[in-house]
Amino acid sequence: MDPIRQPWAKPADDCLRALDSDADGLTAEETARRLAEHGPNRLPEPTRPSPLRRLARQFNNLLLFVLIAAAAITALLGHWIDTGVILAVVLANVGIGFVQEGRAEKALEALREMLAPRAAVLRDGRRQSIAAEELVPGDIVLLEAGDRVSADLRLVAVQNLGTQEAMLTGESEPVRKSTDPVEPGATLGDRLSMAFAGTMVTEGTARGVVTATGALTEIGRISGMLRGVEQLATPLIRQMNRFARVLTVFILGSSAALLTYSVMIGGRAFSEAFMIVVGLFVAAIPEGLPAALTVTLAIGVQAMARRHAVIRRLVTTLVTAGGRLGIAGEGYAPEGRVSPEDGAEVPDALRAAAADIAALCNGAALHRGKDGHWRVEGDPMEGALLALASRLGRDAKAGGEIAATIPFDARHRYMAVLRREDTGGLALVKGAPEAILDRAAQQLGRDGPEPLDRAFWGAQAEAIAAEGQRVLALAQMPHAGDGLDHDDLEGELVLVALAGLIDPPRDEAIAAVADCQRAG
Repeated sequence: MDPIRQPWAKPADDCLRALDSDADGLTAEETARRLAEHGPNRLPEPTRPSPLRRLARQFNNLLLFVLIAAAAITALLGHWIDTGVILAVVLANVGIGFVQEGRAEKALEALREMLAPRAAVLRDGRRQSIAAEELVPGDIVLLEAGDRVSADLRLVAVQNLGTQEAMLTGESEPVRKSTDPVEPGATLGDRLSMAFAGTMVTEGTARGVVTATGALTEIGRISGMLRGVEQLATPLIRQMNRFARVLTVFILGSSAALLTYSVMIGGRAFSEAFMIVVGLFVAAIPEGLPAALTVTLAIGVQAMARRHAVIRRLVTTLVTAGGRLGIAGEGYAPEGRVSPEDGAEVPDALRAAAADIAALCNGAALHRGKDGHWRVEGDPMEGALLALASRLGRDAKAGGEIAATIPFDARHRYMAVLRREDTGGLALVKGAPEAILDRAAQQLGRDGPEPLDRAFWGAQAEAIAAEGQRVLALAQMPHAGDGLDHDDLEGELVLVALAGLIDPPRDEAIAAVADCQRAG
């Protein structure tokens, strides 16, 4: 069976027919035949140099060549202790480089592990859990929040599906998916009718038909490109190579001059003068430089990873009818400073209302790892709202039972929950400012609900956006029913606040980038 071309541009039914599949999935006999034809759903094993070849590459350094030559000469003169010391230095450098290169080559292996180990599929009309390696084109795969996609899928049924595709596109926000075909020439990030191998499902559920497995998936193409990458020297490595050549020539010239002077003018025996020159020669060569450079770079990268070089989503601004607040803090940690930006102290009631919406109209969770860093499980934006609630003094998940939920969907551009209280129900809503303003009649002021000032909120939304922040509106309304639907929210919302979110670099990033530029 030939791979289906541009499945994102074809209706879902056409893709099913082209793959000779249907809504009930394939039969066991057919999957066995296709598995034999297409092979297992795994990325090709990366080609690795043999250990001997990796070891030989560690000697490709001018400074080490000179040291080896010095060791050979001292051995010919019978100075075995000096020979042993020089060779020990050489072997120590080679060993460190060998180990570091082995760690670097694990990158491709890590890429292969990004495919999920198991997948939920429909076969013979019933749901089964199988090893992801057994997936074949035409299989019907079932997805739900928290799953890692096991193969490239053409989506045939979607319910509020969002996937995290940063590994393929660099886009930090989850992508909302649909079953509608897109343009044939759509870029990877715009293929909204597809779910790609290795990406994560952040919310919702879906059903998709496998269109590509193994090396034919998008992540498989990346793996193939990585295997074909030509090794280029970085500016730092080129500078180090130039330095090594210049230094070696200088040391050789100086040693030759000193040897000539010692023998011709100083009257020393050649063997004695030569050993003196070799001692100075070995002392002058920075034989530890290659290893020191490798170790320093490795330690630097590990430190960046531990400190999370980029913070994902922070709420930095909160605007209410009673004033504007600046929110300070690092990452998803609950600690942070909340301070008025316009001189007006925001009443506690307004802060509490905004915190309740941020915490309860939310599908994410925050966890503190063993390393002390807070991490989000779910949408990074919702994780930032949980951190906002904590910084405003509210427990992230305390206060009230959630009786009903309207999940976010791209058509309405908001999410809502019904919070059950002793005094009745309260609908809490968050979403795009335009969507919330269209459904709002009032705003929450210092003394309670008051007429909505649309001009004020429009200007505030534009001002926050002009600062490079993403704007979210937070709203609420009393609701007496047991359920909640879109019609209940029309024209009845009370706007509480606008939140401004941003993906900022760490404070140290500017200085770090400047240091890198100065270092070449």
